[in-house]
Order: sequence, then C-alpha cells, then structure tokens
Amino acid sequence: MSVVPADLRYTKTHEWVKDNGDGTVTVGITDHAQEALGDIVFVETPEIGTEVEAGEACAVVESVKAASDIYAPLAGEVLEANEALAETPEAINEGAYDAGWIFTLRLAAPESLATLLDAAGYQAVVDAEA
Repeated sequence: MSVVPADLRYTKTHEWVKDNGDGTVTVGITDHAQEALGDIVFVETPEIGTEVEAGEACAVVESVKAASDIYAPLAGEVLEANEALAETPEAINEGAYDAGWIFTLRLAAPESLATLLDAAGYQAVVDAEA
C-alpha cells in the first residue's frame, strides 16, 4: 500500500509538492508512482533557471519498465535539481518523499498551491485507478 503523507499536495499525474513556506516548493513523484514504475534506473532533472508552466513536462524518470514524463505541478522557475539522482536514481524507490525529490520551484503565483489535491483527494485518484 502506497504512503500518502498528509502534509503534502498532489497532482492527478502523481507528483507531490511540499510547500517550503517561502514561495518555493519541492517536487517529486509519489510512492504510488514509483511503485508502478518499478526499479528506477535514470532520472533527467530540469535545467536550473527554466521557466515552466503548470502541466508542462519538465523531467523524465526511466525505470526498467518504462520512461515517464514528470510534469510541473505549478508555474514557476526551477531553482534547484536533485543532482544526486544522476548517480543514485534508485533513491526515488527508496524514499520517494525525501531523498527522492526531483526539483524545487519558485512559484509564479504562490496562491496556486491551493489548486492542488490534498492527501485525501490524491488517495481518491489512486483508488479510482486500482
């Protein structure tokens, strides 16, 4: 059973978003997503300084099963990418919500965070796919 932390926000495309409290967010893929992908073997992070729109593909996660686009959950500028994933992509499998983060964004509109799903809403999406 996948873990869905209550303190994060989520997208229907299985990204999680942590509010850093300063107009920035940290983004990764959910435990459910990494379980569905299987063993992750490669992660392509977005370029720092890239401006992204909500819903835009901005990173790629490849597993032994498939390659999947990672979508920007909200509009903003990429501030940081988890460069450690180049050497240890399996960190996403081992800890999707901590060492497995993918990038941080400075939000174009911090209030847009409220448009994302809460834990219960995301769990409903996962349950509907089962």
